[in-house]
Amino acid sequence: MRKDRKNAVRQAVVETASRLFYKQGYSNTGINQIIEESGVVKSSLYTTFRSKEDILMAYLETSGAATDQALKDAADRFEDPVKRALAIFDYLVELVQQKEYYGCNFLNIISEIPKEDERVRAQIKKQKNGVRRLFYQILEPVGKEDLADEMYTLFDGALIANKVHDEVWPVLSARRMADKLLNN
Repeated sequence: MRKDRKNAVRQAVVETASRLFYKQGYSNTGINQIIEESGVVKSSLYTTFRSKEDILMAYLETSGAATDQALKDAADRFEDPVKRALAIFDYLVELVQQKEYYGCNFLNIISEIPKEDERVRAQIKKQKNGVRRLFYQILEPVGKEDLADEMYTLFDGALIANKVHDEVWPVLSARRMADKLLNN
């Protein structure tokens, strides 16, 4: 398969699988549905990806990079480290109110996979550690880097509570707590 054709197949499969995994879940999405909705021939899919888990890994890598960039962009709107950290929570407030928001892609997947699936768990942990590292880097210039884990816990806790309640108040509450911690 030519490289440009392989890239086109990869892109079509990852885009389709990303939409399906995010909206209906990993377990509820079958390979045949991905093939049908992507318009890719089955043999081309298996030439590009060995397994459904390989497609999942591409999804996690792609969405991880997009999430990291979105959080960094939100923080980079400000110079002040405290405002930069709070801007990440402001980004979440906007995100969870979007009509097509179905929860954190990484938390959704981690709740579906077996604990023994170390490859997928490692990828999700890598992305989540990137969020922790971002908070650390933002707060280090003002000597508050020791609060990075607290900010991360508030961040992920807000995402989980939002998923449970399907309301914005958990994220607003987490932002208020972050503000109190950072401004003490």
